[in-house]
Amino acid sequence: MALVSRRTLLAGAAGAAGLAVGGAGASTLALPAVADPVRRGDRIASIAYIEVNDNSILNAGDYVLEDGSPAFDIAVVFAANINYDGENAYLHCNENVQHVLDNAETYIRPLQAQGISVTLSVLGNHQGAGFANFPDAAAADRFAQQVASTVRRYGLDGVDLDDEWVEYGENGTGQPNEHSFIQLLQSLRTRLPNRLITFYVIGPSADRQEHDGVRSGDLLDYAWNPYYGAYLDFEVPGLPRAQYGAAAVDLGSASTTPDSVRSLAERTVADGYGAFVTYQLQGGDQTELVSAFTEPLYGSPARLR
Repeated sequence: MALVSRRTLLAGAAGAAGLAVGGAGASTLALPAVADPVRRGDRIASIAYIEVNDNSILNAGDYVLEDGSPAFDIAVVFAANINYDGENAYLHCNENVQHVLDNAETYIRPLQAQGISVTLSVLGNHQGAGFANFPDAAAADRFAQQVASTVRRYGLDGVDLDDEWVEYGENGTGQPNEHSFIQLLQSLRTRLPNRLITFYVIGPSADRQEHDGVRSGDLLDYAWNPYYGAYLDFEVPGLPRAQYGAAAVDLGSASTTPDSVRSLAERTVADGYGAFVTYQLQGGDQTELVSAFTEPLYGSPARLR
């Protein structure tokens, strides 16, 4: 599977340089163009969510296969937040996430040079603003503009959406509605026509994936099960199995064993899924755990580079 957006919908709209970071009133920036995420043939995509409060995103580049290609296809910077200022949702990065972005030459470009796509996860932050309660399409687009500007400004390969920890209704915010999530995806796809858009299938957005004839899978590149240690196929309307990940493992958990990882990877191959998700790749040597999925997925053990 190609690790690049499979769509070029509305390619000429609003994705060009000059989007304002931070929404209304923010200064307009000339944003650098970056290459589309690298293609890796038709192989199953391996994903590394790395919480940069605790671990280095560079861990994803430490492992290669026998042929020297990277063991991971997508490294996800976990996580920026969707916050609320009393009137509008806005994109917020804590100091650790911002440090990674501000030092892209140190933390992001080396991974991309290896052929690893780097995306930014956006997560709820207990303030009531989420992907499922934008009041209208304009509000969804204002937030999408901030996300797109950040992706382009820092030369990222896309965005991941995680509808957890929102606490819908807090601070006078609205409850989830039927149109919000799809309108957000439409705006993101318009503004990021050649970037990855992925979905961690959880929260109210997961229950609201169709609106006015548009399906989430028509706009996403990948989606996956969010429950580590489990193998679950959640419906993503319009998304083929070859772009979905049923398996998810926590590489930082003491309960995760090579046998459990291998079993989930073998099922992924046998059932024709197109992604395999990991969380919290640690520093040091986790070759045994990484090889436990690369051998079934790619026919090769992993080694430290």
